[in-house]
Amino acid sequence: MLEMWIILIVYLLIMIGVGWYYKKKNDSVSEFVLGGRALGPWFTAFAYGTSYFSAVIFVGYAGKFGWNYGIATTWVGIGNAVLGSLLPWLVLGKRSRVMSKALEAKTMPEFFEKRYNSRPLKIISALIIFVFLIPYTASVYNGLSRLFETGFGIPYKYCIIGMALVTAVYVIMGGYKATALTDFIQGIIMLVGITAVVIAILNINGGLFSSMDMLSEIPSSDGSTGTYSSIFGPDPLNLAGVVILTSLGTWGMPQMVGKFYAVKDNKSIKIGTVVSTVFALIVAGGCYFLGAFGRLFVNDVNGSPEGGFDGIVPHMMEQLPDLLFGIVLVLVLSASMSTLSSLVLTSSSVLTIDLIKPLVGKISEKKELFILRFFIAIFLLISVILAIITLENPQTVISTLMSISWGALAGAFLAPYMYGLFWKGVTKAAVIACFISGIGITVVHMFYYTFGGRSGELFGIDLASPINAGAFSMLFGLIVVPVVSLLTGGKKDKEHASKVFACFASKE
Repeated sequence: MLEMWIILIVYLLIMIGVGWYYKKKNDSVSEFVLGGRALGPWFTAFAYGTSYFSAVIFVGYAGKFGWNYGIATTWVGIGNAVLGSLLPWLVLGKRSRVMSKALEAKTMPEFFEKRYNSRPLKIISALIIFVFLIPYTASVYNGLSRLFETGFGIPYKYCIIGMALVTAVYVIMGGYKATALTDFIQGIIMLVGITAVVIAILNINGGLFSSMDMLSEIPSSDGSTGTYSSIFGPDPLNLAGVVILTSLGTWGMPQMVGKFYAVKDNKSIKIGTVVSTVFALIVAGGCYFLGAFGRLFVNDVNGSPEGGFDGIVPHMMEQLPDLLFGIVLVLVLSASMSTLSSLVLTSSSVLTIDLIKPLVGKISEKKELFILRFFIAIFLLISVILAIITLENPQTVISTLMSISWGALAGAFLAPYMYGLFWKGVTKAAVIACFISGIGITVVHMFYYTFGGRSGELFGIDLASPINAGAFSMLFGLIVVPVVSLLTGGKKDKEHASKVFACFASKE
């Protein structure tokens, strides 16, 4: 226990020290929010990866989907690496950097306003971001706090409060540059930690082949064996929904896309693409592969795991030596704090730049920075309250909270953002239609199925799953935007788009 406390305290002091170091280096909003658009490839790639993966994946998703799909859940990690990391960098990276710089857009709502010449789009998108990033933040608290409760015996609510305070300190002091440096440190810890944990967990049951043999002997719901060790698992259709939600979602999440705004140059995009993909393959692939063996560590392999799905991975971690468990705690803390810092910085910047500033008119940089820091604290407070309220609610497990958030945000933003980078013909009406469909599908599904307690199935697809609902909202948006754009295109939209796309004529 002493070793674990020492590791934890040293880690937290380093994070706070980084924030203090950058405290005096943020003299403008652009510096605070985007690091002056001067970050190199390694920092940006690690910032992208550590914002992507948190306690949500390590504790919530790895535990639940490893239980449901067995070794096939590793496909989710592969999807995260290819569809969620490699392709966004290749497709969105360069054009996002160039267009956001030309438009002087520091946030996604500012991008929508200037790309589509519409202030209402900025206000609507800012409200959507602020509201729907909160459940995602709560899910991050949830995952980390469950593991800390297991390791230190600290009550859940105090874990949440402590984590929020530390995150607030270094983000409020250091801004984007501080989070980028801490993300790099946290990323190294995550790479080493997940590798060590996977090896240690497999060795408990005699290594990889012995663990696979034991997994193959566990019967599935129909009584057959070998299902959980098979390449596609017991339910490939619903597994595909998980891959789509957790991978395609990065294309429309504001805290992910915003990393491309801050990268220094196009050369950095090329290097960052490779680094980000390798990082995702190791971290996401390792987490989901680890979760596949969850059934080997519970008593009732065919019932409901004790402590629920969110308790599977913490129970697995209890089998590790204290020193390694301490490293795991720092690993999950690293993943979670990096994601949290990205979420609170995104939310507070959106609220300040896109909602508060237009209402109060012209304000000084110093005052704007003060408001930014103030709303970081407010956002953390709201998400802490939500996390504590949802503690004992079985309908708000980690995977559900994250699915609601990603389904709404990526469902609303993915299509208008991606099409807007490549096609001049996207219209304001199409963007609004996608906002309505993305939020509408998520909210209706949430009240009808998640909180309504209903179930349903169509062609083997679980209709009650918030994960499938989120995946559907993203794919539906990819159809809505081009269809509505073709029906509502106007001369003014095309003229404005032509001016915007002039930025790509540069050889930069």
